[in-house]
Amino acid sequence: MIHVLCRGVFLSQHAKPPGVKPAPPTTLVIFGAMGDLTRRLLMPALINMTRLGLVGEDFHVLGVGIDEGDDQVLRDALGNFDAKGGEGAGEKGDAWARLKNRVGYLQGDFTQDAVYDQLKSRISGNVAFYFAVPARFFGDIVDKLADHGLMKEARHAFRRIAIEKPFGHDLASARDLNARILDKVAEDQVYRIDHFLGKETVQNIMTARFANMMIERVWNADCIAHVQITAAETVDVGTRGKFYDGTGALRDMVPNHLFQLLAMVAMEPPASFDAEAIRNEKGKVLKAVRVYSSGQAKRNGVRGAYTAGKVQGHDVPDYTATADVAPDSHTETYVALKLMVDTWRWAGVPFYLRTGKAMTCRDTEIVVTFKPVPFASFHKTAAEMLPPNRLIIQIQPDEGLSMDINIKRPGLEVATAPIALDFRYADAFDIGHLTGYESLIYDLFAGDQTLFQRADAIEAGWAAVQPFLDLWAADGKPEPYEAGTLGPAAADALLAHDGHRWHELAPAGQTVP
Repeated sequence: MIHVLCRGVFLSQHAKPPGVKPAPPTTLVIFGAMGDLTRRLLMPALINMTRLGLVGEDFHVLGVGIDEGDDQVLRDALGNFDAKGGEGAGEKGDAWARLKNRVGYLQGDFTQDAVYDQLKSRISGNVAFYFAVPARFFGDIVDKLADHGLMKEARHAFRRIAIEKPFGHDLASARDLNARILDKVAEDQVYRIDHFLGKETVQNIMTARFANMMIERVWNADCIAHVQITAAETVDVGTRGKFYDGTGALRDMVPNHLFQLLAMVAMEPPASFDAEAIRNEKGKVLKAVRVYSSGQAKRNGVRGAYTAGKVQGHDVPDYTATADVAPDSHTETYVALKLMVDTWRWAGVPFYLRTGKAMTCRDTEIVVTFKPVPFASFHKTAAEMLPPNRLIIQIQPDEGLSMDINIKRPGLEVATAPIALDFRYADAFDIGHLTGYESLIYDLFAGDQTLFQRADAIEAGWAAVQPFLDLWAADGKPEPYEAGTLGPAAADALLAHDGHRWHELAPAGQTVP
């Protein structure tokens, strides 16, 4: 395939983006301050925000955890932050040096009242509470915060909570958790985080659609044949056997990450770009996803579990041989779904979603395949030489956009050739040191809920996957697929039944023709 590379203007990330004001003075209270999420992602993001001037000298961090220690112990633990987020000398090291003296620690059991009594004396003004803890503690922490008066807002002082996924385990538990939280705090105080929404390419989906007439005019069932959304991982379950065996690929990825991508692709143009207008349109999409009967779910869903194999040269054991995984486990490590969005814009257009572990390569992408040309001018051209146009939105690892089109080959005869118009973020912008959490945390402080999920959208997502959860809970074992492959054969058959096939995944830096 021929490639045409579109070059952009380099944007430095070593200074605060123009026109962006620093966040208001805020104390970020992190429950689970000694945990992996804080060390790998939150603290690197906060250091980047300090370096970029997105937070000022009036920003403070207070960690809460069960581990013994004091302020200095937490600073030492977080000082060994991930290199992606800013380890080392220069501007990044300077940012940590400026921030670390404003990092404190409160040791205690956050399921007990004593912690909250101490917390009262250590915070004032604007406070955001971040739940970097297992999901089973979400409701308990909200109850404690509210019961101790820590969620009461003053005229010029906000109180907000940021909740990581998983938000519920199924539809019933999601409804219960929403009801429990909203009984104590208002919806505008709740920021349900999906870290996919912090990625630049995800946020760019709306801009690519609504700022380009040539895209939006064909963004409908008249011109689009089908949409594929993929989140493939090379990593296996590893040391997370206990968590994963009770969760599985469907719960872990689909009603949150993949549905957020689906909502961005399928939403109607919002009346404005304020938070509620956008969240209203995304919520409408998720409520329009067809809820299948048990029989429909069986025809439109595939699940798999990896067996022993090699992933990029490394041996991977059978999923059921993983520590803390039941030898007779029925948990899936791969899922593929065919979903329908019942709106006028998308009537009859299938959305194919897939995600899995221990696959060929790491690749998160959206592939929009357009319908073939509706006339026979090129009837003598082989079908493979006149493929349908495609828009490929690469979420990770090589963030970018690619448009597949057909052109005439040089020569005397009329012969076609497919080419790709490629744009890669790395060629135009310096985003290599960002974690994706920077924009989410900034919006949390600024009070912008655009990139955060609302209660009704959460429940709509679970409603759409509940038929698959119910079916698979009573319907045998997942189909095996060898580690290092693209998933079970039934996933290919799911698309082949409709005359389609999956877009072939390629390792980072390579392109599939």
